[in-house]
Amino acid sequence: MKNIAITKEVQNSLTPSAVLNDLMEGNNRFTSGRNQSVDNSALVQQTVSGQYPKAVVLSCIDSRVPVETVLDQAIGDIFVARVAGNFENVDIIGSMEYSCKVAGSKLILVLGHESCGAVKAACDGVELGNITALLDNILPAVRKSADQVEGEANSSNSEFVAKTVANNVQMTMDRIREKSPILKEMEAKGEIQIVGGVYMLSTGKVELL
Repeated sequence: MKNIAITKEVQNSLTPSAVLNDLMEGNNRFTSGRNQSVDNSALVQQTVSGQYPKAVVLSCIDSRVPVETVLDQAIGDIFVARVAGNFENVDIIGSMEYSCKVAGSKLILVLGHESCGAVKAACDGVELGNITALLDNILPAVRKSADQVEGEANSSNSEFVAKTVANNVQMTMDRIREKSPILKEMEAKGEIQIVGGVYMLSTGKVELL
């Protein structure tokens, strides 16, 4: 049973690669039905005065991808930012800078997912209220995929959607580095690692890119 929250000393001892391995081991536990039991009451009490998460995850809002569950993490373990289409913006990058530079997290994981509705909508050029502006953030990945995948460049083409999901993750990672000198420098120094993955709805597995 997990009943001890991450302390500053434990966080300081972690490396980015160790944190990534830990998250992937958690996903393996999830896919094999071996999620750890958690003493939430104990963790709540231990984290009242502070938090020392090991990673920050940028994911989609999709209800089928509960991040802490699919990575088998508990209270105090990870920061999670969520937006439809798992793209970055100034607020999310600021949150990541806080997570890593201020709060000490060692890893940024951009997590897309199979058959993403936001990606499909971007592929189809959907325009509706504020959703239009949201989807604009995914269109660069759509355009890139159109040059890489044969067939229809819309959501009816599953290969096109899958490629756009992956491209969106990769391009989001690239833009995080471009827009945040703080995070880029931290990564260059080996203080953090920025990685991407795609959660497979069909298997529950996170596939790293």
